[in-house]
Amino acid sequence: MGHYGPGNFLYFCDLALLVTLAAIWLESPLLASMPAVGILAPQALWVADLFANMLGHPIVGMTDYMFDQSLPLHLRALSLFHGWLPFLLLFLVWRLGYDARAFRYWTVVALGVLLVCYFFMPPPNPNAGAAAVNINYVYGLNDKAAQTWMPGWAWLLLLMAALPSLLFAPVHYALRRWMSEADGAAIAAACSPAARIDSSAMPRSKLNA
Repeated sequence: MGHYGPGNFLYFCDLALLVTLAAIWLESPLLASMPAVGILAPQALWVADLFANMLGHPIVGMTDYMFDQSLPLHLRALSLFHGWLPFLLLFLVWRLGYDARAFRYWTVVALGVLLVCYFFMPPPNPNAGAAAVNINYVYGLNDKAAQTWMPGWAWLLLLMAALPSLLFAPVHYALRRWMSEADGAAIAAACSPAARIDSSAMPRSKLNA
């Protein structure tokens, strides 16, 4: 915390870790499905980039910091959760089932976090060190300087459109196809207002049968 600060918990990966812990504690399909939708794709790339970096040929360089000797070893070790978290989420969704509501819930959370990061958190800074700046790339892909391809607000809107459509949606459809449906979805449907109306309209003799 002394190196990163509380703003570090606004990164999607850190937020996903916290939600995952809640999902384990509560055995909640929805809480397991939300971070799965949000971070499976980028974390899979992180894992691939880490192994490629170990071979000396990084894919995108997103794990370069793991080999930066200027950063404390314990901080880099803590970052290894990026490697096992996507596999844990896959196991949890397989075990608990996939709740399709996760796509829209995580999208709402993600868009809210992007707005907070853009308006209230530090922009890129070449002298930031290990401090959290440009959280979730709201100013561009470089933590040392903001992008200059377009106005800042246009980049933010592009990011808010791209994440749900290019990252979250494909994972959502894949999980719906390959994972079983969560029991919680059926329970929610049974507890919906329409279901209660149908039950109240049913003759008492049938309810007591």
